[in-house]
Amino acid sequence: MVNLETTYLGLRLKNPLIAASSGLTNSIENILEMAENGIGAVVLKSIFEEQIQSFGSKNNTISQDNEINESKKYIQEHSAKRILYDYLELIGQAKQKTDIPVIASINCVSNQGWIDYAKKIESAGADALELNIAILPSDPEVSGNENEKIILEIIDSVVKTVSIPVAVKISPYYSGLANIIKRISQKDIQGLVLFNRFYTPDIDIEHQEIKTSFVFSSPSDIALPLRWTILCSPWLKSNISASTGVYNGKGVIKLLLAGATTVQIATLLYKKGFREISVLLNEIENWMERHGYTTIEEYRGLMNAEISSSASAFERIQFMKHYSGIE
Repeated sequence: MVNLETTYLGLRLKNPLIAASSGLTNSIENILEMAENGIGAVVLKSIFEEQIQSFGSKNNTISQDNEINESKKYIQEHSAKRILYDYLELIGQAKQKTDIPVIASINCVSNQGWIDYAKKIESAGADALELNIAILPSDPEVSGNENEKIILEIIDSVVKTVSIPVAVKISPYYSGLANIIKRISQKDIQGLVLFNRFYTPDIDIEHQEIKTSFVFSSPSDIALPLRWTILCSPWLKSNISASTGVYNGKGVIKLLLAGATTVQIATLLYKKGFREISVLLNEIENWMERHGYTTIEEYRGLMNAEISSSASAFERIQFMKHYSGIE
């Protein structure tokens, strides 16, 4: 009998599939349907740092009319409180109506003015907190060290505030990616999510305006978390939750073989619906039965860089001729 149970962030999951933070995890109806189809855990849609601060407080011009200023302030604070209230309500409903772990998510770029909300999220019943730290190193006046310092400060502030497990979701945009992954893992966190997806703009050349594009991942995107899970899992003490580019059971199995503890999915659920969760689980179970595995722990990490004879294939980035015959 195949057993898909695993432990992530100290939480017991019935399987390693996690619904990633997205618009799909922003309603109790969707969460219930995902649970019915067998999802192991859900990460709620991120609440943004800007949402839990007063709206527009940095950009509003100051009116000469004090009454107008007070009205704006009231509306901003009311809006922020309403967003937080709705989010805390969603956590409570999900915990009350399902038996799967519910992981809250905050998308943040600083540790200013919002840290105390993490405690409110914990009090609402969230089993864990995922920090989606989305700092794009695009400012030429800000060094990589400065950006990394902000990340580490955010983590320190949060783990001092809450007692629930904390996972950190990061981007791959670092010159020393393995180094920052190691430094983050040395903080008092339980997991790392590799990787987040930034909003990606495009240009409409006919109307000459900016538009949204590349919202969904593609199957080829799995190469990035696969590479870094293989390279980092041998020495990383924190759990790895691999994210991006998972379209079938094969992708899940690859990431587990690479050393991931769990695998997050979103695009697949958008494109094919929640029933695809059970399809993935069946694929994993069938593969395990064919290969004689009864638990995930029997094969997790078998292909990571510490023991893989093909580690160089993941360490070299211009080795195409040897492996594919492409000059």
